[in-house]
Amino acid sequence: MQNDGITPDVVTFICILKACGSTGSVGKGKKIHDEIVNRCLLEKNVALGTALVDMYAACGMLAKAQEVHSELCVRDVVSWNALIGGYTQQAQGHEALNCFERMQTDGLSPDVVTFICILKACGSIGAIDKGKQIHEEIVRKGLLGNDTMVGNALVDMYARFGTLPKAKEVLDELLVRDIVSWSMLIDGYTQHGHGEEALKCYEEMQKEGLSPNVVTFTCLLKASGSTGAIDKGKAI
Repeated sequence: MQNDGITPDVVTFICILKACGSTGSVGKGKKIHDEIVNRCLLEKNVALGTALVDMYAACGMLAKAQEVHSELCVRDVVSWNALIGGYTQQAQGHEALNCFERMQTDGLSPDVVTFICILKACGSIGAIDKGKQIHEEIVRKGLLGNDTMVGNALVDMYARFGTLPKAKEVLDELLVRDIVSWSMLIDGYTQHGHGEEALKCYEEMQKEGLSPNVVTFTCLLKASGSTGAIDKGKAI
């Protein structure tokens, strides 16, 4: 496109930054960042600033992502999500929670994406009290009835904590349960040495007409081995 003498616009830059993030091409991303700054485009477009934050976060350069984010003229929930998601993906749960609190201090309300990232962060660092508070906020906002991914994130968080009765309770209350919901619960039971409960969940899942995926099968085989359920293992 550039060889044809065509100058990129904001949409071009947003797409290319995403491409740089997905391929880890941080060198190219930095050059594009410089071009964006030279053209003074960051002052005019929040989405472009968010794309930069997301690119650096995807490349694992979280300090740079934080720097860019702090320099944005306007920070919205999407730009905060890019930063929180980056810290979560790089297993820096404490930093993700710090960003979450700063976002709220700025007067911004978290959305579904924020909640999914923060629940994962809580699960990764064992922040059970914070996770419970976020669960209560999700319930108050009525989000569990509208979004399966939020429900799945809650099941996964409680399963990571080893609070398996609570994970099962959350799953039972979901209006829609999919194979991901069940697999997270089955994995939780398996990881914490409750193979029999994992196999019971498998039976319940099948009654709902859901077919297991690779993750489910892997967990179930491990559960069968740990409990000596050879016949069940053969059937699986």
